[in-house]
Amino acid sequence: MHVPLILASGSTIRQSLLRNAGLAFETVTPRVDEDSVRAALLAEGAKPRDIADALAELKATKISARHPAALVIGCDQVLDLGGALLSKPETVDEARAQLAAMRGKRHDLLSAVVICQAGRPLWRHIGTARMTVRSFSDDWLDGYLSRNWPDIAESVGAYKLEAEGVRLFSRVDGDYFTVLGLPLLDLLSFLTLRGDLQQ
Repeated sequence: MHVPLILASGSTIRQSLLRNAGLAFETVTPRVDEDSVRAALLAEGAKPRDIADALAELKATKISARHPAALVIGCDQVLDLGGALLSKPETVDEARAQLAAMRGKRHDLLSAVVICQAGRPLWRHIGTARMTVRSFSDDWLDGYLSRNWPDIAESVGAYKLEAEGVRLFSRVDGDYFTVLGLPLLDLLSFLTLRGDLQQ
């Protein structure tokens, strides 16, 4: 990388994805009141994909303003369950309610990534994965929560596809990296086309 790269996220999985892809980067976690921004956008009737995009851009521009020479990657992920937006669960009871609501249904995971430089967006992408949840039993759900809480509290929808959360699903249509919260292939393609990564 000729230009410094900053990940504007405290997400350990996003850091691992970039590191495993061989990218050198710094991590700076933005201080953003995501709940307030999300609530304001929902009140204005914003679509889930627009909310994910706006939050990713907000995180990237905030850090980019302080590091104008760097390429700053901002990310956000939202879960769209039939028009209802689900966030990270704050309690095990909330996680149980979310998972019960998703049981036997399909939802969309929307992962937005925005790259900013000098406080302005250069590139953006929103990846979509369609997730079909199987009809699991209440007993299995209770066991899943007891084994995985509080680890799943940091995940939208109270699951991690790379862990036991994979057993929640009967079908996944979409890019694996998008499910994990970063459309990595699209990001790497952009950086390669720009000349920041070797062809």
